[in-house]
Amino acid sequence: MRIEKEAEAVSASRNHLVFAYYVTGHGFGHATRVIEVVRHLILAGHDVHVVSGAPEFVFTSAIQSPRLFIRKVLLDCGAVQADALTVDRLASLEKYHETAVVPRASILATEVEWLNSIKADLVVSDVVPVACRAAADAGIRSVCVTNFSWDFIYAEYVMAAGHHHRSIVWQIAEDYSHCEFLIRLPGYCPMPAFRDIVDVPLVVRRLHKQRKEVRKELGIREDTKLVILNFGGQPAGWKLKEEYLPPGWLCLVCGASETEEVPPNFIKLAKDAYTPDLIAASDCMLGKIGYGTVSEALAFKLPFVFVRRDYFNEEPFLRNMLEYYQSGVEMIRRDLLTGHWKPYLERAISLKPCYEGGTNGGEVAAHILQETASGKNYTSDKFSGARRLRDAIVLGYQLQRVPGRDLCIPDWYANAESELGLSSPPLSVEGRGSHMESYMEDFDVLHGDVQGLSDTMSFLKNLAELDSVYDKGNAEKRQMRERKAAAGLFNWEEDIFVTRAPGRLDVMGGIADYSGSLVLQMPIREACHVAVQRNHPTKHRLWKHAQARQNAKGEGSKPVLQIVSYGSELSNRAPTFDMDLSDFMDGDKSMSYEKARKYFAQDPAQKWAAYIAGTILVLMKELGVHFEDSISLLVSSSVPEGKGVSSSASVEVASMSAIAAAHGLIGAPCGVMDQMTSACGEADKLLAMVCQPAEVIGLVDIPRHIRFWGIDSGIRHSVGGADYGSVRIGAFMGRRMIKSRALELLSNCSSPANCISQDDLEDDGIELLEAESSLDYLCNLPPHRYEAMYVKQLPETITGEAFVEKYSDHNDAVTVIDPKRVYGVRASARHPIYENFRVKAFKALLTSATSDDQLTSLGELLYQCHYSYSACGLGSDGTDRLVQLVQDMQHSKVSKSEDGTLYGAKITGGGSGGTVCVMGRNSLSSSHQIIEIQQRYKGATGFLPYVFDGSSPGAGKFGYLKIRRRLSSLKAKEQ
Repeated sequence: MRIEKEAEAVSASRNHLVFAYYVTGHGFGHATRVIEVVRHLILAGHDVHVVSGAPEFVFTSAIQSPRLFIRKVLLDCGAVQADALTVDRLASLEKYHETAVVPRASILATEVEWLNSIKADLVVSDVVPVACRAAADAGIRSVCVTNFSWDFIYAEYVMAAGHHHRSIVWQIAEDYSHCEFLIRLPGYCPMPAFRDIVDVPLVVRRLHKQRKEVRKELGIREDTKLVILNFGGQPAGWKLKEEYLPPGWLCLVCGASETEEVPPNFIKLAKDAYTPDLIAASDCMLGKIGYGTVSEALAFKLPFVFVRRDYFNEEPFLRNMLEYYQSGVEMIRRDLLTGHWKPYLERAISLKPCYEGGTNGGEVAAHILQETASGKNYTSDKFSGARRLRDAIVLGYQLQRVPGRDLCIPDWYANAESELGLSSPPLSVEGRGSHMESYMEDFDVLHGDVQGLSDTMSFLKNLAELDSVYDKGNAEKRQMRERKAAAGLFNWEEDIFVTRAPGRLDVMGGIADYSGSLVLQMPIREACHVAVQRNHPTKHRLWKHAQARQNAKGEGSKPVLQIVSYGSELSNRAPTFDMDLSDFMDGDKSMSYEKARKYFAQDPAQKWAAYIAGTILVLMKELGVHFEDSISLLVSSSVPEGKGVSSSASVEVASMSAIAAAHGLIGAPCGVMDQMTSACGEADKLLAMVCQPAEVIGLVDIPRHIRFWGIDSGIRHSVGGADYGSVRIGAFMGRRMIKSRALELLSNCSSPANCISQDDLEDDGIELLEAESSLDYLCNLPPHRYEAMYVKQLPETITGEAFVEKYSDHNDAVTVIDPKRVYGVRASARHPIYENFRVKAFKALLTSATSDDQLTSLGELLYQCHYSYSACGLGSDGTDRLVQLVQDMQHSKVSKSEDGTLYGAKITGGGSGGTVCVMGRNSLSSSHQIIEIQQRYKGATGFLPYVFDGSSPGAGKFGYLKIRRRLSSLKAKEQ
């Protein structure tokens, strides 16, 4: 490999400058890339003060200069890791709160004083938030150098940790808004807090030695296959074994402890070994994705076998860049830990990495920093700090990377969306016809009907094109990892079963479902498609790693489940999953659901597979089904995740329907509100269901003059978030208190002397109290009884400890009370009681005579529901803004002159973000107003919301397709 001579691009400055360079406390990767920038600044004759929690030797071993000053201070903590592969989200937020939030005032005072004492000309941050604010307070310009920012990383953690940590993300974004501009590194993720950006090449540490020289020093022959294991610490409880490597291979181990013993074909490296030289001397690398490992793998054209980390949101962007340049092979965590490395390593050395971009980002960044410190202005001043903050708040929560929604997404990332994008809007009439002709040419439909659904035709078209993925002339094949995996799934001579299940829009009912409310749900246009095929284990096409695992067991061919899920590149999850179906067995019985949860939780990157594979376990346990054949399954969903439109339910229902159809099963079980809507809903009708626990009472036609839309706020919704859970707990606490009060009143009425009034002796009154003392669902309590008898008995709030001390338990098997937490009781209990009444009124009004009063009343019920959510603490800035925009539109002079168009709106599902349901006249004018709201929201927040418009049949109405590939079509493609 050619080693370039020292570049001279950063010229020595006439002015002696002083830089304060803050480095985040997350790992050594940031410190190692900072070294390259610092080295060039020092070569140009400047002083650099590095502020970092990393050990001094990380910097001093690479730079020996009196102009380098190290100040060991930890001002943030990054992501707290339980081990090399696992990020603890809650611990990360708590550690950041302890490190940077609690002592914030003293940190700012100390840093301002220190910056002034060293007479800093420029503050540089990679990417410590408080450094930007300290610089502003000291009157010093600041610049960030990074590929990600902590507001983006922490945003998803907040959804797991709860509302009380949300201010952390806001504070970080506000700190970054004081930064003058961002020097952005390749592999970047959306960073909306920075609106002035300068892009630079990869920052890569230079090589000190040639490949041959390194191998000679290690005593390794040139023709020996060598992999470097680079995890920065090994996964917990893991021990390397000799048989992990293919015969004749050797492995260099980074980060091993001094006491750790390794097999003879593994070589422990010294703690201070210079890894760039060792990486360049290897044939491939095995490790976790980080900026340092990815940049050096690309620069040195080294294939990289990687294992995903849990919950580190920087990873998808680096991973896509790695794979775009044909440098990446993903290894399943299970195979890493059990030693099935061979198929991955052999695949890696067959790659031809093709990165030809610049690798002098350190030099370029140093030049920009020098120019900035000397007074040059790189900023455009076209966006205010307040505008940047609004964008940061909205886009910081917007973790779904959807086409056209974020201009900060690089081209190589957007390619992944377009190539896999089965989530496009319905085709035009002409497009539908071409798709119809295409799939009819490719498949014989042995059962079922596509029902004119353009997304189903598109799915079949993509299914037919899978065998062309490996065509040599296919220019996009290097970007098609998911489709490559899918191409190996099916035996085209056998039958394939296809099902479809839509997402759902929560029109009325929402979170009152767990309290037994009537709910009204509409199946939306966006849907999940699943294709399933069963094959005898001896005929099943196994992926190489699955075959290696089965060979290692020495038991011959056994039934295997293989799943490919499209769209994984739009979120941080693995695109494939496989397991032996025997893993579901616990002795001679199917495993418990609790054991299944633990099984799928072993690797969070593959936890998504529980929604699909879990349906097999349900069929085994509930119907006693024995699965003797292998199963291949392809999932493609256009129902966006995190929007409160039941993306997971659509996947579950489509998967269950497909597996049931393939095995001749009828009446397979499914869940409640979300799943029932996806399964039983019909186009342009609302599914009415009483959630006690799940009684479908019928379908309600949507009147032809009424239309419903869903508008995505861009704020990620999660029913697993602590806000939803605490409101649910509050509601169950309220029910427990009401039952207790009713029992107390009954006890008082056991004798006339203790009765509060003579009325209490009435038989009807006693019957009511008896019913209320054993209340199964809050929604069975009428609002007037709640107001007359119980509202004053419920506290606004109560601590978990106080509740448990008095009432022992809240009788909800799903949630656990935190003794230290304060729970809202009155609002949480009131919401489902009144919501049930509102839903009943809404249902009745839908069937009433058409009038403006009908529309106004329906809209008012939606608004009341929305503000009831907010009273529970389940609102959000984004959803409140959308509801306000609907109200502004409703009360505008234009709407009044047209007899009104939009009439109401409400937050949906579990709240705390997600989608807003809007109701209006079914007219062109209404559609124009929805578009105007969409544009106004973008103008206020920088985020263009997705609009859910239209309805489609549920899985039951669609049924299933049984298709077989036409051999004539296959032969034509081969020719």
